Amino acid sequence: MKRKVSVWLMVLMVIGLLVGCTGASGQEAAEVEPSAQVETTESVVEEADAESSEATLVATDSIILSTTTSTENSGLLAYILPDFTEKTGIEVKVVAVGTGKALQMGMDGEADVLLVHAKPSEETFVADGHGVERFDVMYNDFVIIGPDADPADLRATGAEIVPSFKKIFESQAPFVSRGDDSGTHKKEKSLWTAAGLTPEGDSYVSAGKGMGDVIQMADEMQAYTMSDRATYLSMSDKLDLEILVEGDPILFNQYGVIAVNPDKNELINNAGANAFIEWLLSAETQEMISGFGVEEFGQPLFVPNAK
Repeated sequence: MKRKVSVWLMVLMVIGLLVGCTGASGQEAAEVEPSAQVETTESVVEEADAESSEATLVATDSIILSTTTSTENSGLLAYILPDFTEKTGIEVKVVAVGTGKALQMGMDGEADVLLVHAKPSEETFVADGHGVERFDVMYNDFVIIGPDADPADLRATGAEIVPSFKKIFESQAPFVSRGDDSGTHKKEKSLWTAAGLTPEGDSYVSAGKGMGDVIQMADEMQAYTMSDRATYLSMSDKLDLEILVEGDPILFNQYGVIAVNPDKNELINNAGANAFIEWLLSAETQEMISGFGVEEFGQPLFVPNAK
C-alpha cells in the first residue's frame, strides 16, 4: 500500500513539473512580443532618420541667382525669396550686378539662373546656347529723376524722353550714368543714340555702380539720372530728387528669367534653377509680386506678366 501511495505521489510530481514547464513556455512566448515591438520601433526610427537625412540634403541645396541690382535694391528679393526656400528647401545665393555682368556670369557658367532686364540681350544669350529658355516675369518703367529746381527744364518736354536727353546735353546739367552695362545703362545708351548724341565732358559722370549707389550719387550732386521706378520709389523718402520725366512708351522695362545651360559645367544646379523658374512664374508668386509696394507706395513696384 505504501508503495502504491509513493507511486501516485511520484506521478503527481511529474504532472506538476510538466504543468510548470508549460507555464514557463507561455511566459517566454509572452516575452517575445515586446522584442518584436522593439524591432518595429527601431525600424521606424531608422526610416525617420533616413527621411531626416534626406530632408537635410534638400535643405542644404542651393542655387546661385545672378540678377540686376534693382530687384535687390528695391527689396523685392528679400520679400519673395523666403517663400521659395520654405517651399523647396533650396537656399538662393543672390549676386546682384548689372544685367550685362549677370549675363556674362551665365556665359561663364558661374550662375544657375538669371533674373535680368534687357530683352534683346537676353534673347541673344539664349540663341547663342548660353541659356535654356527665356520667360517674361514682370515689368515696370524707367523714369528720369533730378533736382526739383530742374536746371535743364525737363518738365517742359512732358513725357517725351528723347527731347529730355537733348535738353540735358544742351544745358550741360550734371547727369550720373550707371556706366556698368546694366539693363538701365543699355536703355540709357539707346536713348542717347536715338537723340543723335554722344554724352561726354565733366557734366557726364559714368559711375560704374548699381542703381541704389547711382541714385545716392545723383542726390548728393543734385544731378539727373535714369532709374527704374521701383528702386527710386523704395529710396524716395530719403531723397531730394523728383520724377521729372515719365510715361513715354519707350521707357517700358521688362524683366525675364533664364536657366543657364547645364552643359556648361557639372556644378550648375539645373534642377534647382527649374524649380526657381516654376515657382517664380506660378500664380502664387505672381500675386506676391503684384502686392509688393502697394501698401507703402500706393502702387506695385513691379507688375507681374508671366505667360
